Amino acid sequence: MSSNCYTEQYEALSRDGFVVVRELAEPAVFARLRSLAVQHLQARIEPLELEADLNYPGAPGLDSPGAATVRRLLDAYGRGEAFEQWASASAMTRWLQGYFQAAPVLSRVHHNCVMTKHPSFGTATGWHQDLRYWSFTQGNLVSSWLAMGHESADNGGLWLIPGSHAVDFSLDSFDEKMFFRADVPANQSWLDSAVCPVLEPGDVVFFHCRTLHAARRNEGDAVKLSLVHTYHPPGCAPVPGSRSASRPEIQVRAA
Repeated sequence: MSSNCYTEQYEALSRDGFVVVRELAEPAVFARLRSLAVQHLQARIEPLELEADLNYPGAPGLDSPGAATVRRLLDAYGRGEAFEQWASASAMTRWLQGYFQAAPVLSRVHHNCVMTKHPSFGTATGWHQDLRYWSFTQGNLVSSWLAMGHESADNGGLWLIPGSHAVDFSLDSFDEKMFFRADVPANQSWLDSAVCPVLEPGDVVFFHCRTLHAARRNEGDAVKLSLVHTYHPPGCAPVPGSRSASRPEIQVRAA
């Protein structure tokens, strides 16, 4: 499909800091990705991030029940051909090429994972902007969030604040861990405007690296899986010597 067909979606991402693209992953593609993700989760194939690794408020301690619950299947790109294909040569990367007007570059450091949200021990994630944790020469990065099942507010779905990517918030809007503070009066109107799009399998959310986003606990009865990657145009590079530059990046194959 021509990038011209996506013009309204590109405009929405630029305006709101995120956009939902429905059924971007074809059913056969989605089924392969989900099957492989479930296999790796059940077999606990490394590398993994556990809930106890996070030190988030409410996260289990090392010796507490739920400490060994998997939070993320790390390095999704390296977990098999299906994941590599999705991350480097797919309908999703063609969409990004149209947005950037250049073949995008995939970070293997940031996101590049299957995020899991377990019903019993899936810790909530506070409001944050990804760029506050990253080091790049420009702030033009976009993440893709592929729903690998139904997602909503009830099972830990992604919440986003429209327009927050375009605001230079003061430092005191964030706490010492760089989470957006709910106790700052000036922040309240932003928090009140948050939305949680309902996603179905194959839907993709694209969101800017400065967009405030969060996720609640999973109150459902099944593990939620989301495949997440981060991209930038060729002119935006990781700062040498930073964590963002700690692994070689992947040049996506041009469509």
